[in-house]
Amino acid sequence: MITGVKLKQITKHCDDRGFFAELVRNDEDLLSQFGQWSLSKSYPGVIKAFHYHKEQDDVWFFVAGNAEVVLYDLREESPTNGETQVCYMGEDNPLILTIPAGVAHGYRVLGETPVVMMYLTTKAYQVERPDEYRLAYDDPLISFDWETKHR
Repeated sequence: MITGVKLKQITKHCDDRGFFAELVRNDEDLLSQFGQWSLSKSYPGVIKAFHYHKEQDDVWFFVAGNAEVVLYDLREESPTNGETQVCYMGEDNPLILTIPAGVAHGYRVLGETPVVMMYLTTKAYQVERPDEYRLAYDDPLISFDWETKHR
């Protein structure tokens, strides 16, 4: 696991009406401070990758659909510098993922339905000074193969 990345398994409390689940609490060590809460929808087959932040951490949760999430540690001082981590997340595997600043991240929508993702950040987006840096989905530094492996 990449240093600083955190995964939290979600517990669903189910009854005949549906379910309830706590996602992020203020007494957990998932988010150092609150900056912004956002919602994103991506369609089947879409790859949104890669980007990273120098100042903010992200906390991701996929509400609907399923995704292959890819992380790459760009932090020179990190013991996991240059390592890649893959997480399969979504309604089939409800996880909370904390992504520290300096870790490039992206995802591919899996299956035939869109993904809906909610995410929290430690900083609010600033149009005049965005903390967002991009790498191509096929950047040779990360060299990730996005193709489905037929096993």
